[in-house]
Amino acid sequence: MKIVLIGAGNVATHLGRALQEAGYEVVQVYSRTEESASVLAGKLSAGYTVDIDMIRRDADLYIVALKDTALQELAGRLVKGREQALFVHTAGSMPMDLWKGYALRYGVLYPMQTFSKQREVDFRTVPFFIEASAAGDLQLLHEVAGRLSPKVYEATSGQRKYLHIAAVFACNFTNHMYALSSHILEKQGIPFEVMLSLVDETARKVHELSPVQAQTGPAIRYDENVINKHLELLADAPPVQELYEKISKSIHNLK
Repeated sequence: MKIVLIGAGNVATHLGRALQEAGYEVVQVYSRTEESASVLAGKLSAGYTVDIDMIRRDADLYIVALKDTALQELAGRLVKGREQALFVHTAGSMPMDLWKGYALRYGVLYPMQTFSKQREVDFRTVPFFIEASAAGDLQLLHEVAGRLSPKVYEATSGQRKYLHIAAVFACNFTNHMYALSSHILEKQGIPFEVMLSLVDETARKVHELSPVQAQTGPAIRYDENVINKHLELLADAPPVQELYEKISKSIHNLK
């Protein structure tokens, strides 16, 4: 199977490496930026292009890992002249049917993980959510994803939207809390590394307990004495103070 990667960002970089390690042939990388295209293509021993018209037309599978706006903008141009191939995108928040009217065969290959180019990812732990317009292509995506991870699930576009929202809360918002914590500590000359044991244990607990069961701290019991003292300390940062108060109420109300 010949695969073309459309995009050279975090998702495309990790997915390209994983596909290659699984024995698939990535024959070309497309990106609007020559530097990113050439770097990823070099890692995969593949060709590259920055011209949509020069994207190969003989591939079996085109995996599109672009920002949502770029995906919508370029979908029609990407498919033109390649209508017989299977086109999939990797976006959690975009519907499968964005391909409708352009591609004859289409679907979704969504790896639900946070990706950074400078960090390796063990794909055996990554859940993949797949969807396809035809049963045969759904089976093909099962095979592709299954060679990357044992955790492969079928999910509709509607379900995937909620998966994406849940992932934002579990990952992006959580990481922002780390950033706020780091900022508070930095003002006191304390390194963020003192929080790492706490961060790690919090993550480990939800492997054994539900998130609600794992919740601790002043908000779960709504200890107003502690909460009010914390709010006083945050008086010089009203947006953070408001966030603290709202999250504390949300924790208490969800118990």
